[in-house]
This record gives sequence, C-alpha cells and structure tokens, in this order.
Amino acid sequence: MDDLLATLKAAAETTRLRLLALCAHGELTVTELTQILGQSQPRVSRHLKLLCDAGLLDRFREGTFAFYRLAERGASAELARVLVDAIPGDDATMTLDLERLEAIKRSRSETAAAYFRENAARWHEIRSLHVAEGEVEAALLRLFPEEGVEELLDIGTGTGRMLEVLAGRVHRAIGVDQSREMLAVARTRLEEAGLRHCHVRQADMYQLPFPSGSFDAAVIHQVLHYIESPADVLAEAARVLRPGGRLLVVDFAPHHLEALREEHAHRRLGFADAEVAGWCRQSGLDCSAVVHLPGDPLTVSIWPATRLAAGAQAPSPKPALSLSGVPS
Repeated sequence: MDDLLATLKAAAETTRLRLLALCAHGELTVTELTQILGQSQPRVSRHLKLLCDAGLLDRFREGTFAFYRLAERGASAELARVLVDAIPGDDATMTLDLERLEAIKRSRSETAAAYFRENAARWHEIRSLHVAEGEVEAALLRLFPEEGVEELLDIGTGTGRMLEVLAGRVHRAIGVDQSREMLAVARTRLEEAGLRHCHVRQADMYQLPFPSGSFDAAVIHQVLHYIESPADVLAEAARVLRPGGRLLVVDFAPHHLEALREEHAHRRLGFADAEVAGWCRQSGLDCSAVVHLPGDPLTVSIWPATRLAAGAQAPSPKPALSLSGVPS
C-alpha cells in the first residue's frame, strides 16, 4: 500500500503526468522534453528523476545523451500505462504537447533520412552482389521459433531492419549498436512503424550490458565480417541467451572480393561453416543445419544455433542446406 501511494504521489503533478504521456509515445531526451514543455532543463530533470525513482520511467544513456521512456517492467510499469490511458484524449495541453512531439519526430526523421541517403550507395553496392534481402529475411523467419519468443536481442542492429522483420514474433526486442548515427536511423524507423515493443541502445557487442541468460533469442546480421574477433562476439551472445535460446548468425560464405576489404572496411572475406560451428561449440552453442543462399557472386549463410544447458554436449554437425533445401 505504501509503495502504491508513493508511486501515485510521484505522478500526481501536471508536468510529471505530461512527461509520462510523452514518454509513452517514444524515447525522448531531456532536451527534447524541455522543448516540448517549454520549461527549464533543471526543472524537467528533477521531475524525470522523481518518475524514474518511482519506477514509472526507464532511463538509459547513449553516449552523452540520456533517453527516457515509459517503464516496461516492475509493479509501477503497469500503473504507468493505466495513468497514461486515463488522460482525456481531447485535453488541450496534451494535444499541444503531442503536436510539438510530432515536430521533433519529423526533425529526427529528416536527419536520419539525410544520413541514410549519404550512405545508401555503399549498402546498395554490396546488396547487388548477393541474394535479395527479402529472400534472406524469409529464410530467417523460417528458422525463427514460430511460436515466438519473449525477449530478442539484435546485436549490431544498424538501421534496425532485423527488429522490423522479427517484431511480429517477439514480445520485447532490443537492438544494440555502437554508432549513434545508425541508432538514430533505427529509432526513427521503429517509431514510424509503430513498433513500441522494440527499442535500441548504444552498447559494445563485446561487453553487452545485460545479465547472463537475459534473452530467448538473438540475431547477428551481417556484422561478423566487420569486427576483429567474431569468436568473442559469439561467446558474448551465448552468455546472454537462456538455455534453449536461439541464435541466428547471418553473414557471407568465404569469397575473394578484396574490394570489400579495401573499399568497405570488411575485415573478413566470409566464414566457413566449420569455423563458425567451432566458435559456437566453444561458447556452449549447438550449431544446427546451416542454410546457404547463393548469390552472384556472394553466398549468404545463416548459421542457426541453440544455447545448451550447462554441461550438455553438442551433437554432431548437420549438413548445410542450399536455398532449395538440398544438402550442399
């Protein structure tokens, strides 16, 4: 009873209720909230701290920025949603707040679109060398648990495309990336798609900021060829998976296109099945039948793996499958 009263008192103030409503519509910084409310930053920060302390808002850092959103877990999270839903839809103050919020989202979208335009040529050039993205995404969905999962982690999320593709199969999803520019693109795309159960965070894939056994599934899509130590990233992915959790790794099969190393910063020219399967075994993962999607000249490989229970042994590797499902 005391906790409930304390939480209600934290929300029982006009500005704090407005903040709750705004943060229910997306992830916002102090600066953005200050612009919407027309109040000083110290005042807004004090209100935000009270709401976070009460468990009504979540706060997370992204470089020098701090983002706020409506809490998703804990006893106060459900109450936060009830309070927001109770605000009259025709409230004049909230109507103006939401109009200002839309202006901020439009500005974000324009910034993200400009960044994407500047870099699109690089991505399109690589995509022209392999099988269509739609085929890769369809193959991923076939390998993803049909019954869906509670928690998904997208490692190296980039523009957040994997979150969009898998959103319908998950209760909650988080994408992590080091690039703030890419995260801005991802955040805008998720908001435009209305995927409020999907979020992005700035994080180091070698040291994920999550406890062990936090996720039911993870995906690493076209990331390994950029990084120095793929084995360490797979080990970290395995750490945050629950026993029985599913990992889907997507990357290129071995190739000889040196231009990708020289012009597109690829550290590795693809990966052999045995190499990836070996990393999986070392990390306590069972790498099941690999899927190969032949392109011209690049072949995209999908390595599905399952987190083994402590002490369990991985079975013998299964043959890889081509796009047609015939062992390769």
